[in-house]
Formats: sequence, C-alpha cells, structure tokens
Amino acid sequence: MGVRTIPFSRVTCDGNELKYVREVIESGWLTTAGKCGEFERRFADAVQGRYACAVNSATAALHLACEAVGIGPGDKVFVPTMTFTASAEVIRYLGADPILLDVEFGTALITPAILTEALRRHPDAKALVLVHFGGQAADMDGILALTRAHGLRLIEDAAHAFPTRYQGRPIGSFGDATCFSFYANKTITTGEGGMLVTNDEAIFKRAKVMRLHGINRDIWDRFTAKKANWEYDVVAPGFKYNMPDVNAAIGLAQLERADEFRRERQRCAEFYYRNLTGVECLDLPVYRGAAEDHSWHLFWVVLNEKCPLDRNTFIGRLNEAGIGTSVHYKPLHRMTYYRERYGLRPEDYPAAERHWRGVVTLPVYPTLPDEDLAHVCQTVIGILSPQHRG
Repeated sequence: MGVRTIPFSRVTCDGNELKYVREVIESGWLTTAGKCGEFERRFADAVQGRYACAVNSATAALHLACEAVGIGPGDKVFVPTMTFTASAEVIRYLGADPILLDVEFGTALITPAILTEALRRHPDAKALVLVHFGGQAADMDGILALTRAHGLRLIEDAAHAFPTRYQGRPIGSFGDATCFSFYANKTITTGEGGMLVTNDEAIFKRAKVMRLHGINRDIWDRFTAKKANWEYDVVAPGFKYNMPDVNAAIGLAQLERADEFRRERQRCAEFYYRNLTGVECLDLPVYRGAAEDHSWHLFWVVLNEKCPLDRNTFIGRLNEAGIGTSVHYKPLHRMTYYRERYGLRPEDYPAAERHWRGVVTLPVYPTLPDEDLAHVCQTVIGILSPQHRG
C-alpha cells in the first residue's frame, strides 16, 4: 500500500460554481459586469459594510486602500512583521515606509500594548495595517481607541479573516477600509481575487476609479447606460485591478457556503486541540472569545525549546508520511529587502522570532475527514515520541 496523502489545502468547489460560470460564459460578457456587482453587494451585506469594491487580489485591495486614505512618500505605516509581504509592499508602492512591529506570541496579532509602544517611538505615524492573523480578530476595542486618539488611519488586512467576527460583529465593519483575499487556499475563493470594504463613501469612490486606470466610468456602466458608451474621462493615473465576472461567479457560489466552510474548519481546529493539547513540546494557537467568531483559516503548532527535533526535520518527517504542511511566516524583518533597507535585527522581534523558529502549519480545509485528522495527529505525536526519534 502507498503512503496516504493529505494535502495542506484543498479547494471545495462543488456548489453552484459551474452554474454561475456557465451563466457568465453564455452571456458573452466575461470581464467586470453584473456578476461582479452582485458579488460586491452580497459580500458587503455579509460583513455589514456599506460599500465593497471587487479587485483581482488582496494586494490590489491593500494598495487601493492605502492610496485612498492618502498614504504617500515619507509617511510611516505600522505593519506586523509576522505577515505575508503584501501587507508591507503596498506601502512601498506609495513611497511610504513600513514600521515593522513585533506580535503577541500565541496569537501572532498586534495588541493594544504593542501599538501603544510603537506610537511612543513613532508618534508621527500616519496609519496602521492591522493583520487579523490565521482567522482570529485582533482586539478591536483597544486598537480602535488608540487609532482614534492618535489620528491613525486603520486599514485591516483581513486576508485570513472571512467570515471572522469580533464579539459577534463581522470584520469588515470597523476600520477605514478592510481588505479580503479570495486566493485559492483562502476560506472562500475566486481563484484569484480580493475585496475592499469600507463605510467611507470617499474611500469607495476613489478605490473604484483607481481600480480601472483612473477612468471615471466602469466599463459595465458605460455599456448599460443611455449615455454614449465610448465616452469617459481619465481623472487619475490608476491601476488595472478589476475583477472579471468569471471570478465573481465563483465567488458568489463560495459565498453561499461561507458559514458551512467556517464550521467545517472549526471542526478541524477542535480536533487538533483535543488531540494535541498536552503534547509537551508543542505550543498551540491561543484564541480568545467564541470559537464561532474565528474563521480558522490556519492552524499551526510551534515546536518549543523542549522539542529535540528542529522545525525543518519535523516538516521532512511529515512530508515522508504524506502530510502537507506550510510555514506562516518567515517574518518580514528576516526578508533581505526589509532587513537591509531598514537595518532590522531579529532580537528586536522576540515573539515573532519564537514563533518563526518553530512554526509548522497543519492541514485545514472543509472536506478534511476526521480519519485524516486522526492520521495527522497520530503522525505528529509519533514523530515527537522518544521511540520514533530513536
């Protein structure tokens, strides 16, 4: 018998995806049009936001959000070091400088205490890109109080955080703008895609214009309005960030099942907690509040100082057993560009370093059966047992 294979992630597309994509193809209009508009409206309703602007990636959404709130050359923007590079690179697009912050060990989140210290050292900072790591919301009461008191613009990176809630209220309804990802391994997918959600009409209007070359009329508006369809104006040097209807059609089908997907991810996480809690050399994720408020995009373990194996050896053993894993993340202060440009030192980020040195992300996806979860847990425990190591 061959080795059982359990991938790190698997897309679930057995709902209305084909039906809605077929409708788009049969319409003869494949780019941004009615399906995209419907996806925007339904997604805004789902996160209790006033406006939603669909784009081709979460990176695009973050760029548009930063641009719309006025971030520009020389500005300082706080960003957690424990995140994907997109959270910081969009700041550099605009000539501003990311100020990388350490995170809380266990949650990998920025806390009010971390932000308070950052503001003491950089009182002239203009904005915060707040990452809701792994699917858990940051402490929005404390963060909002600080951003409002210090005049910081708040952009939420919610690439991991749909449908995440904070004390029952959806992420997407708090900051100046919230940016979601629909990449293939996210909690819902459009293949590639993202969404900017805001309650600020000015931010929405700016993002909508800038997502398509700075043109003052969407192409679908131009071809459905009574006004001459060729007539438009370029009001800013914009970007090419629009979401095609084919992608939006997939997103609509995924959105219909978002709560179901979240429940199944929670089932996976709870299985890991039941079976791996108490393994002496593992630190498990810390979550606060209701499990139902968490989207459970990621579930990681951190090999601590009691573990006789290094992280890479551990990953290698899991791979040999057919179990896919990932690492979230190599922190930005260790990336060559940020390290060299800003003279960053690992010792200034102790919690992120502790997380990074031992973190391994385990498989979580809605169709992952309990027997496969049991195999993952048994394999993890077996690899860490003295008999196996010997």
